[in-house]
Amino acid sequence: MAQPDKKFFENLSGTGKAIAVLTSGGDAQGMNAAVRAVVRMGIYVGAKVYLVHEGYQGMVDGGHNIIEVSWESVSSILQVGGTVIGSARCKAFRSHEGRLQAAYNLIKCGITNLCVIGGDGSLTGANLFREEWSGLLEELVKGGKIERGTAQKYTHINIVGMVGSIDNDFCGTDMTIGTDSALHRIIEVVDAIMTTAQSHQRTFVLEVMGRHCGYLALVSALACGADWVFIPECPPQEGWEDQMCTKLSENRAQKKRLNIIIVSEGAIDTHNNPITSEKVKDLVVSCLGFDTRVTILGHVQRGGTPSAFDRILASRMGVEAVLALLEATPDTPACVVSLCGNQAVRLPLMECVQMTQEVQKAMDERRFEDAVRLRGRSFENNLNTYKLLSHKKSVSELPKSNFNVAVLNVGAPAAGMNGAVRSAVRVGITEGHKMFAVNDGFEGFAKGQIKEIQWGDVGGWTGQGGSLLGTKRTLPAKYLKQIADQIRTHNISALLIIGGFEAYLGLLELSVAREKYQELCIPMVMVPATVSNNVPGSDFSIGADTALNTITDTCDRIKLSASGTKRRVFIIETMGGFCGYLANMGALASGADAAYVFEEPFDIRDLQANVEHLTEKMKTGIQRGLVLRNENCNENYTTDFIYQLYSEEGKGVFDCRKNVLGHMQQGGAPSPFDRNFGTKISAKAIQWISRKLKENYRQGRVFANAEDTVCLLGMHRRNLHFQPVVQLKAETDFEHRIPKEQWWLKMRPLMKILAKYKTSYDVSDSGQLEHVRRPRGQTDTGPI
Repeated sequence: MAQPDKKFFENLSGTGKAIAVLTSGGDAQGMNAAVRAVVRMGIYVGAKVYLVHEGYQGMVDGGHNIIEVSWESVSSILQVGGTVIGSARCKAFRSHEGRLQAAYNLIKCGITNLCVIGGDGSLTGANLFREEWSGLLEELVKGGKIERGTAQKYTHINIVGMVGSIDNDFCGTDMTIGTDSALHRIIEVVDAIMTTAQSHQRTFVLEVMGRHCGYLALVSALACGADWVFIPECPPQEGWEDQMCTKLSENRAQKKRLNIIIVSEGAIDTHNNPITSEKVKDLVVSCLGFDTRVTILGHVQRGGTPSAFDRILASRMGVEAVLALLEATPDTPACVVSLCGNQAVRLPLMECVQMTQEVQKAMDERRFEDAVRLRGRSFENNLNTYKLLSHKKSVSELPKSNFNVAVLNVGAPAAGMNGAVRSAVRVGITEGHKMFAVNDGFEGFAKGQIKEIQWGDVGGWTGQGGSLLGTKRTLPAKYLKQIADQIRTHNISALLIIGGFEAYLGLLELSVAREKYQELCIPMVMVPATVSNNVPGSDFSIGADTALNTITDTCDRIKLSASGTKRRVFIIETMGGFCGYLANMGALASGADAAYVFEEPFDIRDLQANVEHLTEKMKTGIQRGLVLRNENCNENYTTDFIYQLYSEEGKGVFDCRKNVLGHMQQGGAPSPFDRNFGTKISAKAIQWISRKLKENYRQGRVFANAEDTVCLLGMHRRNLHFQPVVQLKAETDFEHRIPKEQWWLKMRPLMKILAKYKTSYDVSDSGQLEHVRRPRGQTDTGPI
């Protein structure tokens, strides 16, 4: 194992410092992962770490509510929903006397670093506490509660916040802890309701949480293709009742057997009057006579196991919070650890709170366009994409482009592909193009398995796993002439390829073949979709999140099976080819003890060190182990070899079991992340095609041979980028089918630290304090 980075400890040593962590306000899945990360990272850097039970109330009450904890204290909480240290509304902390008592209780423990996980109210309270700190200490000195020397020793308190809120209603961050898990609960219910609704031709009105923010309603509507959505930031226009009923009626006339309407609990009309789920139901029944039912999801959305995304997000934020506390000075403002795109950032707490309050003010003053804009570019894009995909324009409203655009899937199936195809088809039709579906990848293309696809043909596709178009790994090289013939026969003007590494290779082959076949001189763009997440030029691929959740769920079950037998280690093999993304991130999300990946070579000494680590672990109260192995991490150290080695070396201390997860990682319904990501990235790809078609249309035909007309659309750090595939060749390890540089490798030390290994941790990529970006200056991160 690598030794600790001395520079890291010199600059950021927490020795002698005390950190307290509390959860406040409403609970959210993933809070426990954040608590665990703060505790373990704090202990890792040598700080004392305290848990404050029952939020601010526990801080005011003191005593047994503030306890120092050990590494083992936070074991087995990663997969638990809610917050194990409790959360409570606290009137006492709102008073000066309450904050004075809280300060005294912290001083008694020597705590001057506070990590608060909660919503904007909880974080605002923490900032006020920080501002009053010196005054509070002075009062304690005068009251004889503490010595003058003690006050001089603890002159200031550092505050770092993490936003735990399922509503995603805090400005400055793309996703708050708990939001993705809440979306999982909603989508699970929607998928279940859709089957019964189709059976009886029913209309279902679903009410989801979001008293002041419509994010959950909006994204779940986008993810399931709901017919109508009501959110507080964008009330329906006057006469919406007739418009909605007309649309529902038209959908039934087109033989759609169900209607889904999603209502945010805070939904209002343009006069700020509430729109309730019962009101919507009564309207549908009275106007259309449809069999209509209301389902109010309520606190189901707060419950259950946190998703893989929330566990990883919370773990990253927890570690970042500790780093921020250790780097803080008396002049550092209270900050919020946040996520922007794929990047951790630190933002001044009160700037975020101020913008969040501006959203509510804009809604109160009926400035709804401003409210949407203040929510951020991601929210705005979600709304615009939903409008684009949910409303079918009449033929007279559509522009006439005279372009034919073909869509095909290439490579192995990945959950979310169908949602991406649906989005591409509908956006293409809205742009005035004729859309063509190609069955069975490049092989089907060569055989002429091409047909026009209409708006209604892709209805209900977002929730279906696999590839409804059919997909194959076959590359186009041996079919180039036939493909060129089919492009000419069907007068295809542009190509959208949704797939994995084979799609990338295929696009490169088509690009090279332009010299021989002029038919291939058309705009071509690829959207990455593979569970392996191994496509160069993109940090994320459609399908990887669903696979990661499958791995995480399976690991949770396996860990539970060990709780009865004790002293058992499980070796789990994941997919991914040579790419270790699933193994590494699965290990981080499931709290594994080790993850073997191809990108980080290992030898027998590393395996032996891991066995010794687990042997020591079995002497504690945590008597189980979990090891993940990427399928191609090493030719000789196979899953069987590692299983036999662990079994032999652990004899008398622990026994072993092995599981190969296999193709179950490719199956199942797509996660909300994959549905949303696939929908939005495909829409952008088609809009890019439309621009390139206009730019390259000359003398009655499309002719595009520049390298920037064959691109991959990927997400990198904070932005979506169109990158020419020719330029990506230099970034690709073709032998192992992976990018040469992979962002997630920086998560390797994080996974090891949380598993109690000594390792170096690169702080150069940690978040730096930034100012909150005003709406018009934001980049489009389009998360997730």
